[in-house]
Amino acid sequence: MAWDILYNGFLTWELMYPFNLKRMKNIKIMLMIILLGSVTSCKKYLDVVPDNVATLENAFTMRNTAEAYLFTCYSYLPSEASPYTNPGFVAGDENWFNYPGAQIPVTATTIARNNQGIVDPSLNFWDGSQGGEALFRGIRDCNIFLENIGKVPDMDKYEKDQWAAEVNFLKAYYHFWLLRMYGPIPLIRENLPVTASKEEFEVERKPVEECFNYIVELLDSAVVNLPASNSSEISEMGRITQPIVLAMKAKILVYAASPLFNGNSDYSGFTSKNGTPLFNAVYDRGKWEKAVNACKEAIDACYAVGRKLYYYNQSVTQYPVSVATRTQMNIRNSVCEKWNKEIIWGNTNSMASSLQSQSTPRGLDPTKITIGTGGNFGPPLKVVENFYSKNGVPITEDKTWDYAHRYDLRTAVDSNKYHLIPGYTTANLNFDREPRFYADLAFDGAIWYGQGRYDEISSFTVMGKLGQPQSRVTPYNYTATGYQTKKLVNYNSVLTTSYQISAYPWPSIRLADLYLLYAEALNEYNDNPNIEVYDYLNLVRERAGLKTVQESWSLYSTNPGKYLNKQGLRQIIHQERTIELAFEGHRFWDLLRWKEAANVLSGPVKGWDVDQSDAATYYKPRVLFNRTFSTRDYFWPIRESNLNVNQKLVQNPGW
Repeated sequence: MAWDILYNGFLTWELMYPFNLKRMKNIKIMLMIILLGSVTSCKKYLDVVPDNVATLENAFTMRNTAEAYLFTCYSYLPSEASPYTNPGFVAGDENWFNYPGAQIPVTATTIARNNQGIVDPSLNFWDGSQGGEALFRGIRDCNIFLENIGKVPDMDKYEKDQWAAEVNFLKAYYHFWLLRMYGPIPLIRENLPVTASKEEFEVERKPVEECFNYIVELLDSAVVNLPASNSSEISEMGRITQPIVLAMKAKILVYAASPLFNGNSDYSGFTSKNGTPLFNAVYDRGKWEKAVNACKEAIDACYAVGRKLYYYNQSVTQYPVSVATRTQMNIRNSVCEKWNKEIIWGNTNSMASSLQSQSTPRGLDPTKITIGTGGNFGPPLKVVENFYSKNGVPITEDKTWDYAHRYDLRTAVDSNKYHLIPGYTTANLNFDREPRFYADLAFDGAIWYGQGRYDEISSFTVMGKLGQPQSRVTPYNYTATGYQTKKLVNYNSVLTTSYQISAYPWPSIRLADLYLLYAEALNEYNDNPNIEVYDYLNLVRERAGLKTVQESWSLYSTNPGKYLNKQGLRQIIHQERTIELAFEGHRFWDLLRWKEAANVLSGPVKGWDVDQSDAATYYKPRVLFNRTFSTRDYFWPIRESNLNVNQKLVQNPGW
């Protein structure tokens, strides 16, 4: 019966069943290979056993092959450094990815362009298609590992326990990724046998509260058997440790407490086929208390192993640099310097390489025709305007900053030389901004430090109007907005005739992120702000060269008391996260969990008129696209063929 179902196209739930060939006839082996979906999928199994014999008996007969299976479990980690498949990069509003037609098929961009659908969804992490990783298959492989690791003869128990803990973390993380994307999901606690009945095959989606509880349960079981740090910085970096588990637990509990999942009445009628509510419409303040405790525990664990905010050590080059440039490097290198002390989890399955290409303007070095710079990432004006003024408050609130004339022209002088080209005319919007603005963004008239030039006198300059070195010279490979994400480019990546990229593991979570999560949780849990909230916000601001929240708002804001109440401080925390974590893929998910996406992600996407050659016409905002975001877009659709096969599945509302 089960094999008849598989034969007739039951692709979704085969991801949950063990791959045990011992009891199967040859025809069943062939069917399983076909149903795995591709040669690539089969190859994963062939990679983890000796002599390409795909049997579990061989995979767990010795330590070496079991370790290969462990790394197979890691291999499903989504590539967060991919500019094409990480929805956090271009499905939101931080980047407008420029490409004409099908020149560069970027699946995340189809979502931003309102082209998501149910027949073949973009970034389908449920099934593993259209740029998505097959996470249910990854969970199945994790279950296989957990069921069999105890059988390996040439391993000590402590090592088996540690590997199992790593896989329990991965299993939790894959469930969380799916939960964040789809809302309520089936929980794959263990694999079904191939002899399971049709009814057992049809697995239901579980309420979001049960999903979060199960994920936290897995993390709690994992943390006790993991080391505080890896013993070898050469061979084991990126493997899961206690601080990683605790930091992700903190983040996940912040999600559980956030408005999308905590008291969301928009989904009060969303039920499973048997009538079980999948969302609880009643707000639970106690979820924020759990998040507060988890954040503090994670911070303490990070401190215990020497994690701290990154500060640039200028001794790494022979050239002294100014305070302005050093502050920029504090910010850029907190992301791009591999294994720096701020990074809690550097994901070695996500090496930032093509991401740097898409963030570097073509022709940055006009003396060379550099192959390998795409320059397609373009932050829209709305995101550019989110950065603070030099006084550390929003430009809409700074009583010394002329917001009404932000698009007017102004010429840079020598005092601007570490940020702007002296004598060059650019927009007011690019003047008198905070250090993170200049660290994160390149634009027409900007200074770009690094890329093989480490004395500030010879730093690269950016000139992007039509006909200038960094302007549009091809139908693609240029920024459509006039801005680029300098922050994501390692300053040691060197421009020659080809782009010599210094890749780095993607920082899935770093200490500044954890500080801001803690500040948010404290503010939401307490009735009124307390000093600890300000302390953690100010640690992040100090590294960015800014005064404290209290000083900045008291001295410069038109709303000087904003930080003194819960609602005002919430806005400050949200904007601080948007700025500090800009272009790292967090804002998209933050807007969803805060339930702000319907307002923020609807409306025109704007940039400068990059087809113009003179400043007066270049600095005119133009609309690149009008996008919409409705309630249905908070969660991905499940591919409709899955609903036809599994009668117990329900589609997300609006799809």
